This record gives sequence, C-alpha cells and structure tokens, in this order.
Amino acid sequence: MVGPTNRLSTLIMAGGNGNRLHPLTKYRAKPAVPFGGIYRIIDFTLSNCINSGIRRIHVLTQYKSNSLAHHIKMGWNVLHPELNECIDLIPAQKRVGEYWYRGTADAVFQNFYTLEQENPDFVLILAGDHVYKMDYARMLASHIEKRADVTIGVVETRREESIHFGVVQVDGQDRITGFEEKPKQPTTIPEKPQKIYASMGIYVFSARVLFEELLSDTRRESAHDFGKDILPRMVESRRLFAHRFTNPNPEDEPYWIDIGTLDAYYQANMDLLSVHPLFDLYDADWPIRTYQPQYPPAKLVFGDGGTGARRGEALDSIVSGGCIIGGGRVFRSVLSPQVRIKSHARVEDSLLLEGVVVGQEARIRNTIIDKFVTIPAGTTIGYDREEDKRRFTLTPSGIVVVEKGMSIESDKRPLERRETPYNEEQPFLQPPSRARFGSQVSL
Repeated sequence: MVGPTNRLSTLIMAGGNGNRLHPLTKYRAKPAVPFGGIYRIIDFTLSNCINSGIRRIHVLTQYKSNSLAHHIKMGWNVLHPELNECIDLIPAQKRVGEYWYRGTADAVFQNFYTLEQENPDFVLILAGDHVYKMDYARMLASHIEKRADVTIGVVETRREESIHFGVVQVDGQDRITGFEEKPKQPTTIPEKPQKIYASMGIYVFSARVLFEELLSDTRRESAHDFGKDILPRMVESRRLFAHRFTNPNPEDEPYWIDIGTLDAYYQANMDLLSVHPLFDLYDADWPIRTYQPQYPPAKLVFGDGGTGARRGEALDSIVSGGCIIGGGRVFRSVLSPQVRIKSHARVEDSLLLEGVVVGQEARIRNTIIDKFVTIPAGTTIGYDREEDKRRFTLTPSGIVVVEKGMSIESDKRPLERRETPYNEEQPFLQPPSRARFGSQVSL
C-alpha cells in the first residue's frame, strides 16, 4: 500500500439479518444474497476496497454467516498476509460481555482489539449490503485535508426516503451541523426542498476519536448504534464533515442503492438490463470481483428456422454460465448459473437464481425465484395476484418471491415447503447432481 491508505484499517459490517429481504435471507446473511447473476451483494463493497488501494479489511459477521464466509474464502483470497494485507473474517465473539452485537457501534467496540494490534491512524467503516462504486481513497484524502474527526459519505435522495436513512445537514464548507436518524419530517437541502442528504453508512474516523466515543458510549444507556447515538451526539463537540458521493469516474451519473427491501433488490437487478445501465458491470477501469465456479458456457438451443416451432432465445437479459435455454424464451430477466428453461416456457421481467428449472410451457413474470426450485410444466406465476399471494411471498409492488428449495406440485394443488437438499451453509460440498443439472437434462 502507498499513500494514506497504509494508515487505514477497514471494517465491513456484514452481520445483519436482513428481515426485509426475507425469504431471501432465510438461509443466508444479507450480504451473501446473490445479485446480478454471478455476484453476492458484498462483492461490490469488497471490490470498491481493492480498487481504492485498501489492503487491510475485516468483515464483521454474525447472522447465518457460513455461506458468506465460504464465498469470501473461495473468491477473495487475493491479498498477501506477509505484506500486512488481509481480508479477514471476524465472527461475533462476546469479547466484552455476555451478549452478541447490540448495534453497529457495539460491533466495532467489541473488535477494537484488532484495531489496537494494527494501530491505524484512521478507520473506515462500511456496510456490506449496498450496490455502488466509490473510491474510498478520495474520501480519506478529504478527511485528512479538512482535519476532520469523522467524515460521513452522503448521497442526495428523495425526502420521502428519509425514514430509511440518517439525514444530515451541512453548511457551505460541508461541515455537518445536524444529524437525524430516520426522521419522518426531515430537514431538506435548502436549495432542493424535495431532496435530502442521506447517510450512506460509510464513515472515516480518526482512530483516537473513534475509541474515545465508543468507550464513552459503553457508559450510557443507548442502542449502541452510530446513526442513533454516536454521530448525533458528536455534532456539537467534534468536527464532522460530509463527503458527497460520486462515481470513480466523475463523468458517470452517481448510482447507489441500499438493498434494504425485496422491491429494491428486484429493481437494482432490473437496472442492470438497460442498454446503458447507470451501474455498469462491464467497466474495465473498476472491475467487480467475485467467486465463480467452473461452469460451462451458456447455451441457447432449438432454432425454429422460421417454422414457429420451439425456439431458445434470451433478449435484454443477463445469462450466466451453465444456463441452457432449450426451446424457451427469456425477456428482460437475470439468469444465475445453471438455470434451465425448457421448451415453450416463457420468462419475463424475472430473477432466477442458481439451479432453477422452468418446466415446459410454464409462464413466469415479475418473479424472484431463489435457488434450486423446479417449476412444473404448465405452471403460471406472476399473472394472478390473489393466487400468487396465497402460495408465495408478494412484495408491496407486486413482485412474487419463491422461497429457496420450495417444492411446487402444480398450479392448483397445495404447496409443500421443505428444506432444500442443497445446503447453503456448505454450498460447494454438495454439487448439483448430474441427473438434475447436467448435460442429460431433458429440455
């Protein structure tokens, strides 16, 4: 490492249970939820760190963390510990009392022994459940230049979104003059009354200040949370500055999304399908890393030759490795690895996660299907709201969510929920059987 990042330690908060993403988080931590075909949500934060020149990273885990840990072990073993580089997983350990993490600030305090060993000048605290590109080195440089105690990453967003974020107010020099946590009636940007500055959950602390504030917080009755307790209390006594979010390439329009709800998750995936998406996965100057098993190439088969017979095609879609579209049609959808679309099936505006099989003449629309679900031939999902609501999870905007490993007998018969035989906690110890996902699958 060169420059100020060699005086920095980074903590990624990856222990939340993601209740609003249920059932996608029924078997996995929120940062481990698949995204964009081949990625996990945490890959974007980790890629930002690597692309920003940050080489000392600690991922704080707690809720259902095994699959997240395995993903990072397999896909992020890219740094060299002999050069004081690491991506280190730290599970909750009850180091300072008989309790698990009670809030974001408590999670950092319980791991302060790690920071003491590294003795950094600065600490970068990140969330592991957002999709965006950001050069953290620029934020650190701004923090140093302004002699800040804390620098908070902020993004402009609509005022009605305030109930989901911390909202900050700034003066003409971007010094923070107020911090409200999830207010119903937020203070808006003076020149933009329909906009607010929302905290991105990205903080650069001077290490000494961080320790003093966390130690003080342990002596108070509080939620031990940065947004609820630490930052609002610091506004009057410390130098807090806002760092306005921009993409690494300033010419690109800023794109940042908090994957906080099923509807937000669905929309973020759909955003990737635009001809010129705001979030570009194909940006060679800011590559997104992940772990990719050795899948064969995607295959589209059965051209109809103009006869109107079965035809395999995918338009305005992302198709991952190992997929076979065998005589079905896919429109405006994201297909994760090893998805099978059988003859005369139709998939529209949907997200199909790994190993999903869509049977012959099935119709799927506006649906998220989690891993290893087989849709029987002739089944219809996404066309009858009341029927979908009876059988599946339905989001406020009407997106259908089919739970991982769910057994679907038919359109008109009761459904049986069962645990998937494929264990998410040990995802690569039980590979899909050849009979189900291999080349002998009937199309």
